[in-house]
Amino acid sequence: MPHHTPLIATIVAGLVLAFIFGTLAHRLKMPPLIGYLVAGIAIGPFTPGFVGDADLAQELAEIGVILLMFGVGLHFSLKDLLSVKNIAIPGAVAQIAIATLLGMGLGWLLGWPVGEGFLFGLALSVASTVVLLKALQERRLVETQRGRIAVGWLIVEDIAMVLALVLIPALSGILGGKGEALSGNAVLLTLGLTLGKVVAFVAVMLIVGRRVIPWILERIADTGSRELFRLAVLAIALGFALGSAYVFGVSFALGAFFAGMILSESELSHRAAEESLPLRDAFSVLFFVSVGMLFDPSILVREPLLVLATVLIIVVGKSLAAWLIVRAFGHPNSTALTISASLAQIGEFSFILATLGLSLDLLSPMARDLILGGAILSILINPLLFSLLDRYEARHAEPADVQDVPPTVDLQDHVVLVGYGRVGRGIGEQLRAQGRPFVVIEAQREHLEALRQDGVPALYGNAAQSELLKAAAVERARWLLVAIPEVFEAGQVIENALELNAGLKVVARAHSDAEIEHLEKHGAQRVIMGEREIARGMLESVGQGA
Repeated sequence: MPHHTPLIATIVAGLVLAFIFGTLAHRLKMPPLIGYLVAGIAIGPFTPGFVGDADLAQELAEIGVILLMFGVGLHFSLKDLLSVKNIAIPGAVAQIAIATLLGMGLGWLLGWPVGEGFLFGLALSVASTVVLLKALQERRLVETQRGRIAVGWLIVEDIAMVLALVLIPALSGILGGKGEALSGNAVLLTLGLTLGKVVAFVAVMLIVGRRVIPWILERIADTGSRELFRLAVLAIALGFALGSAYVFGVSFALGAFFAGMILSESELSHRAAEESLPLRDAFSVLFFVSVGMLFDPSILVREPLLVLATVLIIVVGKSLAAWLIVRAFGHPNSTALTISASLAQIGEFSFILATLGLSLDLLSPMARDLILGGAILSILINPLLFSLLDRYEARHAEPADVQDVPPTVDLQDHVVLVGYGRVGRGIGEQLRAQGRPFVVIEAQREHLEALRQDGVPALYGNAAQSELLKAAAVERARWLLVAIPEVFEAGQVIENALELNAGLKVVARAHSDAEIEHLEKHGAQRVIMGEREIARGMLESVGQGA
């Protein structure tokens, strides 16, 4: 058994330290991702002790980006993407231009060449996929109008960076780096080829992928093997991401997003999302660890004012630009604030641009360190911005978008049913048969449309949010039935509901004795475990047969 195993050592050290520091951050009422970043700094080359393999960590992090974008695509249809094109395209382009000019301005003050200032500003203009999506998913905003705008904006930025990564080496000579200065015709030819590849990629995915991807999963689902189905989901996500990058030159993230978006039209999309979730979470943690490993903390002491200026461009300059653009398009203030907070950080594309610039002699080591320092600090600040936004929205009744407004339920002594999957649907049918009034809180939009067509009051969003529980009139309800399988989220739902109505009768579901104990600890009066009910039903059948 070899003892020199950098891959295993990096994964183990990253995950173990991320768990330790993430738990500590949670105890201190801070977002766990701050702990993940600290874990990366701890095993990075700039701190004493064990040093992980930064190159391996970045490749592992890329898998996390692929799986995360695939998951987003599963909940994001082509119709959703086209519905926000009028703001996402001009908004993203304008915001990239403003952030790039701000970066060039700082470079000009420092006496940098124009090419270095341009690449520095460009690296500050593009938000991190992982950070943005993690923040939106935690708040169940991905499928809302403001979430669609943010994701659409992100996709436009992604495409713009794909073009930049192809054109920058070709333009390196003109910008002052390595390479020969190309003629105007050569530049136009390179740009045309790149745009052609992107268009060809989209066409192939929409024409061929729309038939192939769902067909593959349907055939595998027919085998009845959960193991093969899970493997098929991972193979599609990773295979299409890698294939798209090699064949069409687009990013891994963009290829995975389109694969997921096409699969979203299949009835198996929800199951695919569930199967890929554990790996998505694990590899997204490694992403933050890999970011921490790149950071040299000494830059904070050596150049504190320059680091501060870089962070201000990212957090204030970009955010203000995004806010003004969204407001200019007539969207509410809270939507503009959500988009601003989402984009107030930089990540993976910034690191790629910094590495490319260094290799082409377009960026100095100081500029690279400022980009990394700005990324780390902006990622640390981002959860705090969202916390401030949550508090702002709690104090102001202004909704982010008409379809995100939870209607107030006018019911008394009713049932609040959380979750309308297979279990929740069965409960709902029985409640309707009994004529008992009830309201549903559900996180999947398609379930809500069916409920509302049947005349059942239904609210969209995360039931753990007190505002949504208030909209369901939980303070006047008699029963709370928690039918979602996620035990930690269920515990939070129960705890928040009982704070609003201490006399509420709570019934929840579980899959193990440990989950039963967890839910009862949070206030559930009765917890039903499926395996026990099946065993009881079978024994009752035996008794009746005797």
